[in-house]
Amino acid sequence: MQGPSHGYDLHQRLSAELGNVWHLSQSQVYSVLKRLEQRGDISARKRLQGKLPARQELHLTAAGKKRFAQWMEGEAGTSARTVRLEFLTRLYFANLLMPGQKGRIYAAQAQEITNTIRRLRTALNQVPANQPYNRMSLDLRLRQMEVIREWLREIRMTFQIGHKGRR
Repeated sequence: MQGPSHGYDLHQRLSAELGNVWHLSQSQVYSVLKRLEQRGDISARKRLQGKLPARQELHLTAAGKKRFAQWMEGEAGTSARTVRLEFLTRLYFANLLMPGQKGRIYAAQAQEITNTIRRLRTALNQVPANQPYNRMSLDLRLRQMEVIREWLREIRMTFQIGHKGRR
């Protein structure tokens, strides 16, 4: 979205800025880039570098821009893994490319977590006492969501996002 780049440069940037979110080796990045090219989301052009070997310069296509925009509008998930991968990555790109969207992305995630907490509490209250494993499972999931909700409140403060997701 910020202009042409090279696979190596993208890997270096991903490692530096999202290395604890996405654990991708350089070969995995190249594999993903090849799939994106095959799907038509990026195009590659060889760039000569004098005496150095030619480099593949990658460009985001119109189809890639559209798919990226659709992904940014995608639904928020509630598993701890989804929050770590999808929410943090969306927030990263919003902060980088469209700061006005951080609030919307935050608000959607926070609302989904709140709705899930409500559903889990209701479900937990409906499980009979003689089903301890079902109760423990729901209790664990509920506690995970409550921790994520608290973490999201810290995110809101870090990015100075209003209570309704503004900013």
